[in-house]
Amino acid sequence: MWETIIIQPMVNVLILIYDLIGNNFGIAIILFTILIRLITWPLNAQQMKGAQAMQELQNDKTWQDIQKKYAKDKEKLSQEQMRIYKERGINPFASCLPTLIQFPVIIGLYQSIIRALAGTPLSLLQLSRSLYPFQSIESIIPLNSKFLWMDLGRPESVLVFGFALPTLALIVALTTYMQAKLTMPVSTNPNDQSAMMSGMMSIYMPLLLGYFALTFASGLSVYFITSNLLGIAQYAMQGKANWRNLLPGGNKKPVPTKK
Repeated sequence: MWETIIIQPMVNVLILIYDLIGNNFGIAIILFTILIRLITWPLNAQQMKGAQAMQELQNDKTWQDIQKKYAKDKEKLSQEQMRIYKERGINPFASCLPTLIQFPVIIGLYQSIIRALAGTPLSLLQLSRSLYPFQSIESIIPLNSKFLWMDLGRPESVLVFGFALPTLALIVALTTYMQAKLTMPVSTNPNDQSAMMSGMMSIYMPLLLGYFALTFASGLSVYFITSNLLGIAQYAMQGKANWRNLLPGGNKKPVPTKK
């Protein structure tokens, strides 16, 4: 099922794009990422809407009073929380869905890139079996894995003063961090669990994706960077990007001075 639903369609779309644009696999990955972003645009919009609703709830005086009232009664607090979710039409899982969907895409894309590049006779046989009948393997194999200074089938590093500097991994971590911070809303509630979770994710996700970029084929890094930049652009276009979060202490709402 994984092969039929994920790997085969991704391999065929990647190779089709590669063939149409003149045999540039790096550009094919970028265009494929844009396609994935367009397909998941409604889900990402739903994620932003869900995150905003959750944030508004955390800053709501009524909810804060309920948290204080039932601070020692977790069961009653959970019941009240679900009641408010139902009354206000909030789906607590709406902000998690696009993230959960992204992981199969990441795994499938990595496997698709390795299979499409077909570096061994066995992988070439697997590739030929993965292609749909309308694809002509003879005209596009072997694929050109060179893009800029990278070999897209291998982890990337640049030799700087005798040291192998993982530039793509650093860019992946930086753009992931920027996207996480820009989409993190300002919280006025010191007990805001969602804000705490978002703060933790803004640290763990850059490290995780940076590790993937450091370890796996650099074609995956091209996907990460393109996806992160498109995500930042989407939030900015919808006026959801919180640019203040990029500054130290920018995620704290200023306290008004008393006159």
